[in-house]
Order: sequence, then C-alpha cells, then structure tokens
Amino acid sequence: MHEETLWFLIVGAVLVFMGIATTTLRRLPCSAAMFYLAIGYALGPPGIDLLRLDIAVDAHLLRTITEIALLVSLFAIGLRLRLGVLEKLWTVPLRLGFLAMLATIPLLTLFGVYVLHLRWGPSLLLAAILAPTDPVLAHDVQVHNPGDHDLLRFALSGEGGLNDGIALPFAMLGLALCAAPAAQAGDMLTVKLAGSMVGGVAGAIAIGGLLGWATTHAVAWLRMRHAQAFGLEGFFALGLIELSYGAAQLAQTYGFLAVFAAGVAMRRVEHRASGGMSARKAIGTVDSEDVEATAANPSKAHAYMTESVLGFTIELERIAEVAVMAMVGNVLANLQVPLFTWQTVALTVALFVLVRPVSVELSLLGSSATPTQRRLMSWFGIRGIGSFYYLAYALECGAAADVTPLVPLALAVVGASVVIHGVSATPLMNWYRRLRSSEN
Repeated sequence: MHEETLWFLIVGAVLVFMGIATTTLRRLPCSAAMFYLAIGYALGPPGIDLLRLDIAVDAHLLRTITEIALLVSLFAIGLRLRLGVLEKLWTVPLRLGFLAMLATIPLLTLFGVYVLHLRWGPSLLLAAILAPTDPVLAHDVQVHNPGDHDLLRFALSGEGGLNDGIALPFAMLGLALCAAPAAQAGDMLTVKLAGSMVGGVAGAIAIGGLLGWATTHAVAWLRMRHAQAFGLEGFFALGLIELSYGAAQLAQTYGFLAVFAAGVAMRRVEHRASGGMSARKAIGTVDSEDVEATAANPSKAHAYMTESVLGFTIELERIAEVAVMAMVGNVLANLQVPLFTWQTVALTVALFVLVRPVSVELSLLGSSATPTQRRLMSWFGIRGIGSFYYLAYALECGAAADVTPLVPLALAVVGASVVIHGVSATPLMNWYRRLRSSEN
C-alpha cells in the first residue's frame, strides 16, 4: 500500500471516529486530546513508524502550525465571552490572565534555578514556556455557550485568551538572558521593558478591538442597507483573525492578544445589537430557503453573523486540536532523551500542586470567587499547545545549547497535563455543576 493512501485512510478514520464519538467522550473521564496524543505517538517509531517529527529540526514547521491553531482558538474564545467589557465579572479572568501569570513566572524561575540547577536565562525561558494556560485543550472547562456567566468557566476561558500573548516578552527576555553575560542580566530588567509590555498589551487590545468592531459593523451595514456581503462567514472570520494578528505584529504589539480582543469586540457588537436577548433567541427561526432574509434583518443580522462565525471557528479549532496534539504525540515518540526523570516529575508536581495554586490564590485575594471555585481554578491550569508553541519558538530563535535541555522538561509537563487534566475534567466539572445546582 502506498504511504499516501495509508495517510488518507488514517486521517479519514480518525476524523470520522471523533465526529461520531465526541458526544460519548464528554461523558467519560477522558478528553479527545488524550486520543490525539496517543495517535501521534502510535504514528512514530514505537508504532507504525509513519511519521518522525523532531522538535529541534522541525521547529519552524511545528511553530507555524501551532501558531495557526492558537489564533483560531483565541478568536473562538473571544466570541464565547458575551459580556459587557466594563462588567465586574471581567476582573477575575483579568486577575488570572495577568497577575497569576506574573506570579507563576518568578516562582517557576526560582524553582528552575535552585531545584533544577538551571542558569537564570534558561530558567526564565522555561518559566515563560510553561506560564500560559491553554486555550485549546481547556474547552472541557470553558464557556461553551455565549451568555454563560458562571464565574469558574468564564474566568478560565478569559485567562486562556489573555495570557498566551503576555508570555511573549518573558520568553524573549529569557532568550536574551541566555545569550547575555551574567553581569548584564540585571540590566535587562528595566523600567523600559515594563513600559514596552504595558504598551504592547494596550496596543494589542486597541488594535484587535478596533478591527473587530469596525469590520463587524461594516459587514452588517452592507447586509442590512445594500443586501451585499452575504455568506462566506468563514472568509470573514479568517480575514479578521489574520488582519488583527498582522496589524498587531506590524505595530510591535502582542498578536495573540489582538486576535482575542477582536473576537471579544465582535461579540460585544452583537451583544449590544441584540439587547437583552440571547443571540439564538434574537435570530429566531431561519428560513432555509431564504437565509439572506435573516442575515439582512436589522434585528437579526449581527446575531446571525456572529453565531455563524463562531460555529465555523469552533470546527476549525477542533481540527487544529487534532493536528497539533498528534504532532505533540509524535514528537514525544521521537524524543531521544528520557522523558520521565526526577527533574521532570519534580517540575510537574511543583507546577500543578504548588506554583499554580499559590499564583491563583495571590491573584484572587479579595475577589468574589468562592473557595471551591478558587480550588478548581488552581487545578485547571492546563498546559498544552501554548507551551508547545513557545518551546518551538525558543528552539527556532535561541541557541540549541541553552534551549535543548528544556525540551524534556516542557514536554513532560504538557504530556502530564493532557492526561491528568483530561481524566479529571469531566468528573470535577460534573461535581461542580451538581454543587451549583444544589446551591441554587
């Protein structure tokens, strides 16, 4: 059998199986990401030896594919968060996205230096790689339906959308420290760096928010006033993602954050246009023989467009999850160094049991989150595709001697998170739903 034919059969079988089994998997203590990881591993030398991805050699390819997956996921998360930007509920994801990550990085850096015996540069780089929570793999604990304002799900969703972009300056600083003499390390932590981070965050939010607001209004105006620009919501979604990311990169701000902001802005436009109704209620019944009538209706146009874009991006997000997690599994299968050592186990335990809970508790001091919600937020600091992206980025941009020793450490945490959080997400979230129902 030709290798190309075999690939068609494998990919087709996986996609059909997951399309059928998705509903069943939601009820089981496992996640789809665990299956994709296992499939990627089985495609490597331990299995049928059909794919051999080396994270060092193929860093550019892996980084590019993972970047695309993150962009789609961040935009989809923004579209799910249907709440006014000045509402008090936003304070919790903002605390987690900014403060918890800013606490995580120094704690992990100190652990790397004093326990793992890394130099300051590699230790900071490792902390930046592992600091962001994952926006792709965390869909089991995130907001599913726009309008869901549960504090736990909303906070974890917002955190995943915010902190992937904010990790970039710390990764760049870690790479710079790796290359700098020890005497210059302290000089890099300057007020100028802090100022550039604040400007990068503000600029990214402004660019993404403005593009999301302007393009959404423009398309809706063309539909309602001129009966133009119907259909092809997928083109609109991908175009807005690429515009936001490209404009933010051109302005030297944080592209991931801009894409998330574009999704939030698009949903905000729909929220204001729909008034107090949910998006689905605003749309009402759609005549399948005259969809354009709904798309052009002034009271339905924004809701119909936003929900169509959301559906498209969710499908893309799931396909991206298959591709990236299979890549991660294959990289693990082709790893030439031991994955499970005392260092990788110690780092995983420290991050999940000590660093993440401490960071969450510090960031949520005085917040409205209940003790149960705080404990669950502490536990569901899922690491995955975001960390894999920054690892590939570091290998592509940094010196191999500094970054290569970090590969098994980062991959061990990602692999452990996929399994541990994948197994615990369904039972813990079911328990949380029962608890909230009994309280109400």
